[in-house]
Amino acid sequence: MEMEKLVSLCKRRGFLFQSSEIYGGLNGFWDYGPLGVELKRNIKNAWWQDMVTGHDEMAISQGAPSTYEMTGLDCTIIMHPQVWKCSGHFDLFCDMMVDCRESKKRYRFDQLRGRWVEAKGKKVFVTTLAEAEEEDADLERRALKAFNLRAKDTAQLIWEGTVLSLDKVDSLEAVFAPEAKEIGTLTEPREFNLMFPTTIGALAGEEGRAFLRPETAQGIFVNFKNVIDSTRVKIPFGIAQVGKSFRNEITPRNFTFRSREFEQMEIEFFCHPDESRKWYEYWRDRRMKWYTNLGLAGDRLQLREHDKDELSHYSVGTADIEYAFPFLPDGEYGELEGIAHRGDFDLRSHMEGKLVKNAQGCLEVELGEDGKPKYRGSGRDLQYRDEVTNERFTPHVIEPSAGADRGALAFLCEAYTEDAAPDDKGQMQTRVVMKFHPRIAPIKAAVFPLVKKDGMPEVAQEIYRALKKRFPAFYDEKGAVGRRYRRQDEAGTPYCITVDGQSLTDQTVTIRDRDTLEQWRVKVDDVVEEIASRVS
Repeated sequence: MEMEKLVSLCKRRGFLFQSSEIYGGLNGFWDYGPLGVELKRNIKNAWWQDMVTGHDEMAISQGAPSTYEMTGLDCTIIMHPQVWKCSGHFDLFCDMMVDCRESKKRYRFDQLRGRWVEAKGKKVFVTTLAEAEEEDADLERRALKAFNLRAKDTAQLIWEGTVLSLDKVDSLEAVFAPEAKEIGTLTEPREFNLMFPTTIGALAGEEGRAFLRPETAQGIFVNFKNVIDSTRVKIPFGIAQVGKSFRNEITPRNFTFRSREFEQMEIEFFCHPDESRKWYEYWRDRRMKWYTNLGLAGDRLQLREHDKDELSHYSVGTADIEYAFPFLPDGEYGELEGIAHRGDFDLRSHMEGKLVKNAQGCLEVELGEDGKPKYRGSGRDLQYRDEVTNERFTPHVIEPSAGADRGALAFLCEAYTEDAAPDDKGQMQTRVVMKFHPRIAPIKAAVFPLVKKDGMPEVAQEIYRALKKRFPAFYDEKGAVGRRYRRQDEAGTPYCITVDGQSLTDQTVTIRDRDTLEQWRVKVDDVVEEIASRVS
């Protein structure tokens, strides 16, 4: 599937629009259209239903170490600045970036890729952007430019080694930046904090400085004690949250994959330290199964455990659920969700202050130059007391963190299909069909009168109104039936219901399946239950 086709369909059919498009757009921000908002809402609702509301159905039989409880929160986007200092985001939530002194472009250090090449007795590291579609061809074009050669002179280029990211290169003096005309124009890499700063109230200085949250997790951690005290939940239990987060990405790219404003679906699951490994494995496997149950199956989806050198300083173990998005090179996957075993890092940080790992591999409070904690914690006791055993401990945390926008993008990519179907004259024609799982399809059913007369529209509208009480439905009486089918195929509607002449005599209608093109007749009175049983 070509990504350009999907992007075009998303705009044409109202899944996604560039934010502020009439003013030229704003890079890294996207608006969900009428179909897109329903798709994303269905994904979030399916997640909440399966992970929170219906969490405990057959939990033990599905691999859970024990029964457990789930609850939810909806926390503010702006929090106390000290939250981000203790969590480590203030100091560590950074990307390394480089600037080109000539083109004035800014790049993420690890998002420039290149290769060493030699010609005319000089050796240069030519680079291109990581998302370049024709990487080899682009590097060759840049190499010819670096040595002032023509296309017929490619034989003079002597390539060395394989393609590397720029952060693997020791010196930037011989680097040829993607849009530069001279060699050696890149600055040394420097840290760029990804949090969006803002100001609270009328104070414009440091006292009024705050940040838009870069993740939803910290709101859960700082409310841990509030949830314990105000509810009857007992460990093990999870707190879930769905909400917007913001990261000032240097190079947002690949449609909605890397955006500056995005929505997360996160769970912080609190458990006894002795059982945390089992809970980590349970949530890792359960979250993978959730995607496969909704249609992301086959070789394009994988579960990958992080190597030790990939782990965050607080993590005991992390696995990524990854999808082979079509804009990535063959064999590469993009992260959909991370399942992290965070140990007791977060709760301890908000009790004691920002934690770092010492030489022995243990977490301890980071000290400033004065020998005092660099960032002080809240001083609140966030430990848990078991009412049965009277044991006190700091719970360990398992965090399944999913991106609602990346999930929506993966389901869009997986659903896009081109096949053949008969038109109104019985001729086979290529059709575009979005094969969403019925649970997440934006529209569940569409209703058509065969013609706009003989009482057919009245019957069709009655069925449409009955369907609308249960789930999103669509009514269409414009154009030939074949064209109406095509429009709904592009929208991903799993079932189309047609009222025809026979409907007026025997009170039955035709239902058409989007994927198989199978058609069957159902009594008018049974239509709602027939569709409901198939989309639930």
